[in-house]
Amino acid sequence: MRWLKDPVGTHHPRVNRGYRFFRRFFRSLVTVWFREVNIVDDENLPPEGGIIFISWHPSGLIDPMLMNAALPGKISIIAKHTLFKLPLIGRILRSAGGVPVERAQDSSDKSGASARNAQMLAGVSSLVAKGGRMMIFPEGTTHTESNVKQVRSGAARILLSARRQAALEGHPEPQIVPIGLHYSDSQRFRERAAVIIERAMAFPPIPDMADDEEVQDLVDREWVGAATKSIGVELQRASLSKTTWRERTLIWKGRSLAYAERVRKTDGELKKPSYAHAVLGARRVRAGWDFMSANDPELAAEIVEEAESHFKELDERGITPFDIDSKPERLTKAGFSKAFLSWAWAGAWMFGLISWGAMLGNIVPYKANALLVNRMKAKGADGSIISTIKILSALVFFPLWWILASSGATWLLLNPSSPVNELLQLHWLLEPLANLPTYLVFCVFFMYWPLSAKAHMRLFAKVVVNYRSLKRWQSWRDEEMNWDELVTRQRKLASRLVSIGEGLILPGDEDWMEPPAGQDDVVSVRLRASTAA
Repeated sequence: MRWLKDPVGTHHPRVNRGYRFFRRFFRSLVTVWFREVNIVDDENLPPEGGIIFISWHPSGLIDPMLMNAALPGKISIIAKHTLFKLPLIGRILRSAGGVPVERAQDSSDKSGASARNAQMLAGVSSLVAKGGRMMIFPEGTTHTESNVKQVRSGAARILLSARRQAALEGHPEPQIVPIGLHYSDSQRFRERAAVIIERAMAFPPIPDMADDEEVQDLVDREWVGAATKSIGVELQRASLSKTTWRERTLIWKGRSLAYAERVRKTDGELKKPSYAHAVLGARRVRAGWDFMSANDPELAAEIVEEAESHFKELDERGITPFDIDSKPERLTKAGFSKAFLSWAWAGAWMFGLISWGAMLGNIVPYKANALLVNRMKAKGADGSIISTIKILSALVFFPLWWILASSGATWLLLNPSSPVNELLQLHWLLEPLANLPTYLVFCVFFMYWPLSAKAHMRLFAKVVVNYRSLKRWQSWRDEEMNWDELVTRQRKLASRLVSIGEGLILPGDEDWMEPPAGQDDVVSVRLRASTAA
């Protein structure tokens, strides 16, 4: 995992020790929760001046935790003030740079809440004006929808105030930098994530100061309104928003087909790309889809219908597009044997050396965590906070169990009335173990449980990958499955997608021009000269 380095120089606030501590803590949680985290396009970060990072908010506590871990510098994150009232969470948020915002709907004293929010906005605006960095989720709430919800004006108002102060005090102009936040599945353990740092947004010059307060308020509102609208569109582009999850699913499956077809054309090796590369592929498919829907709706509808029909059949058969694309030309006993031996070898290592300690030290809190999550789901908890519940409960359940398990193991090893201690005393070579200091034995066991769990997860990932490969071989050998027909149909569909893409200038191409700030990718898609002719 590559973490970005903090900026240095007089224009950048110092990152204090407390913040670095909690950032390391968040990074450790991130690397446990996700099996892969990509941070790309950091060259888009402005070299100087304050920065307001913006992103959509699909996954509760996961989103700010990942932002804090991934983005360089000291990041102040605006969050609901109610979270700061929680004993443990509140302290963590403050130490990690959190700034409470008191929404009117969350307070009985609405006028007081508005006044306190105005004071908070003035404070963070001053921070950004002087080169500080902050993170804000303009939607104002977490959600599980497939697209960006209505954006609030807070980010634009902070930017306006910060730019005015920076101009008066001679500081570099603050910028808004959108973050593309992508998850393969943020609610599931050991999935993949990508943090795409987009280019800084361009805005019209800020309004001049007027003598009349009403006039000033009017022109400021117009500027903030236009900026907020641009921010909303930019977030839709950065997050690959679509109207429905059905459309997002089609985009990602289409991306998989196009990737496999391009690999075949170059005689390359078909392997799973990095998640950042997959996100770029999905962005290309989305941009091409939007362009074709606007310029050739009949062809777009035809391809969508063909793709949906194909994917529906694969779902009914219990197979995936990758199962088809990865099928070898010849099914040999050597290939099947290799898949079986890889799975058996990984499993032998996991169950033979690692898993017993990992299970003893982690199975109880793991099951307790799952029980709590299931009860919360049964009570109607929103899907966007499931990952938050999992992480917060894990922070309580796992350390508590490690303390209990370490205490029990220490007693078994050192207490004279313990049968284990009696066995150790019988042999001179093992006797020193029975006389070790209590604190040392406890600390060793306490460290062993999480370390064994981490090793177990790595081996388990290998077991899962090899097991899926073995299942594919079993599926490929199923004579009732008409693989030739499926392969032909999928490659025909993939070829159509790639041919359309090759006729367009899309994100990632050398001649691609990023759309103006506040506009979606579709405005920059163009037919290639050869195609247009």
